[in-house]
Amino acid sequence: MPHIHSPQVISDHGLTLDEYDRICGALDREPNLLELGIYSVMWSEHCSYKSSRIHLKTLPTEAPWVIQGPGENAGVVDIGDGQAAIFKMESHNHPSFIEPYQGAATGVGGIMRDVFTMGARPIANMNALRFGDPEHPKTRHLVAGVVAGIGGYGNCVGVPTVGGETNFHPRYNGNILVNAMCVGLADQDKIFYSAAAGIGNPVVYVGSKTGRDGIHGATMASAEFSEDAEEKRPTVQVGDPFTEKLLIEACLELMASDAIVAIQDMGAAGLTSSSVEMASKGGVGIELNLSTVPCREEAMLPYEMMLSESQERMLMVLKPGREDFAKAIFDKWHLDFAVIGNLTDTKRMVLVFDDEVVADMPLDSLADDAPVYDRPHTAPSKQTAIAASDVVSPCSTLEALQRLIASPDIASKRWIWEQYDHMVMGDTIGRPGGDAAVVRIHGTDKALAITTDVTPRYCEADPFEGGKQAVAECWRNLTAVGAQPLAITDCLNFGNPERPDIMGTFVQAIHGMGDACRALDFPVVSGNVSLYNETNGQAILPTPAVGAIGLLKDSAQRAHLALTPGLKLILLGAPAEHLGASLYLREVCGREDGPPPPVDLTQERQVGDFVRSQIKSGLSIVHDISDGGLLVAATEMAMAGGCGLDLSSIEPPTNPHAYWFGEDQGRYILATDHSDPILAAAKAAGIEARIIGSSDDSGELKMAGGETMSIEQLSERHERWLPDLMQ
Repeated sequence: MPHIHSPQVISDHGLTLDEYDRICGALDREPNLLELGIYSVMWSEHCSYKSSRIHLKTLPTEAPWVIQGPGENAGVVDIGDGQAAIFKMESHNHPSFIEPYQGAATGVGGIMRDVFTMGARPIANMNALRFGDPEHPKTRHLVAGVVAGIGGYGNCVGVPTVGGETNFHPRYNGNILVNAMCVGLADQDKIFYSAAAGIGNPVVYVGSKTGRDGIHGATMASAEFSEDAEEKRPTVQVGDPFTEKLLIEACLELMASDAIVAIQDMGAAGLTSSSVEMASKGGVGIELNLSTVPCREEAMLPYEMMLSESQERMLMVLKPGREDFAKAIFDKWHLDFAVIGNLTDTKRMVLVFDDEVVADMPLDSLADDAPVYDRPHTAPSKQTAIAASDVVSPCSTLEALQRLIASPDIASKRWIWEQYDHMVMGDTIGRPGGDAAVVRIHGTDKALAITTDVTPRYCEADPFEGGKQAVAECWRNLTAVGAQPLAITDCLNFGNPERPDIMGTFVQAIHGMGDACRALDFPVVSGNVSLYNETNGQAILPTPAVGAIGLLKDSAQRAHLALTPGLKLILLGAPAEHLGASLYLREVCGREDGPPPPVDLTQERQVGDFVRSQIKSGLSIVHDISDGGLLVAATEMAMAGGCGLDLSSIEPPTNPHAYWFGEDQGRYILATDHSDPILAAAKAAGIEARIIGSSDDSGELKMAGGETMSIEQLSERHERWLPDLMQ
């Protein structure tokens, strides 16, 4: 018997015929078009995690300081004194490729709503961006639009954007990545959750009116692109940061009372996902009268209201009788407020429009009973090891350094972060450009350190080691400023999960991340999965981005990377020997091959704990060694401090380019005028440590054999690459 909806209509909703039959079984009939639309977004990859859920369950999510792990709007960790940090990272990839300004702006707005819906005032934003080949004709347009969108939204709301990372690679030509992170601060006794409760309690809509923007945004985010990507512009939401600022203040004012039972922001899938998630988590039913939804466009249909992703909207369950009290607050802030429904005991979602029931669905089938797939996955093949002695160096060490320091991934991103207000609120004490941003907890001596990281080329070469390294690199960044790492959020960006090779890469990366989180006591408390990041069958590099926070109990003990003259430089960790998957190999030798350097998690923890102990004892200049290796890290320290660097005492090693540019893991450079006690403490702890040189006021980089180069000249190359590109 033919379905009432054609295979094309079913496919246009991102559903398979098997899934459609499953919907018919749940309803005991065929869905009408509104119900089909609701199932399509709730069962989309973006909302249901149907391909990733079984693997995400293997990640460690608990620790004594974790108050709320995955499953809520954001993760919550204890930072002492009755306070909590609330944070999450999410993707806005497809919208940002189609319409870079609004795509990036609404990504920032959405992640802030995830945080303040839990009762937190946002105190810092971050972002992790990936663009295509710098020479690609769309790259400059996309960079300009995304950066302007992030800055335009965050600056207007008045939340500082304090750091992030930006990479370029041809594999992102047809599918850029925009991952936004927000960190907020709340009192532990004023944290709000999304589970609805109280039969008969009113369901309230607040914020902006509903329009036709962003319809099927979640479905679009769960499909790969083809040449018609530009035509999907109507699925991109439009943001208004000034309304968001009012919404933050109104929500926090209402949260100071006892009126709210549950609250959820309207993110992906808008009114649909917020109402379904609240009711299903609370084990109750929900009935909405769509005729009462505030709309900004004429003759909007229930389908459009339920699937719109118009921005700056929230859904709440209030205590009975508190409607007028709440309305007065939202009226004061000039925001819409409407009672649009109530909770029932049916465990069903019932939608009424013009006094007619237009949808009636069991909530379990929309949420917990959504499809879960254990998709076929094949283990990626191992890369052939590369011996450093087999790599033919096409240039001298200092020529290689010049190329690397001005290469797209290492070059200064000042052009980006100068467009962000990173000082608003007055508590940013570790600005962009360091290992991690540092934001003081207002009115206290404490501070949070915040970072994002992943090395996609490592994940491509070996997703297991790449997943480990993404977590370990965040741990290192927090450690390098003196913070105790607390927890991570993740944003897992991959291609089409229906391809066994892509799914295999995803599974391996998750296993690597899980191992690192367990070894480092660094649990996952929130996150996001973004699949189908590919265009015409060309997938992005696997990019499991990690965002992380750490705690400085005394912000005066913060370390930084800027060198001053007259210090000894100590290399902590073994000299490098791995060139596989390195930037040196790619940018200088024109090769992208070999396995990445392995991550020894036992050593990682031992060395990191040692570095933090030294910072507590007064060490103030530290930098972790990552992209580009030892010489790039030392040069970054000299450029940051504007001083000279004497590395001439090191005898030329057997394989100098592996020594200087290998990216072996778990290593730091410490700068101090008290080197003997640190060397003795490292030896006692069984950690390799050696003096590799010193800083001076010469303004020169000096190498063995008399090679020299001006630090100012290197700094000029480092700073000029991105502005030159954007001109």
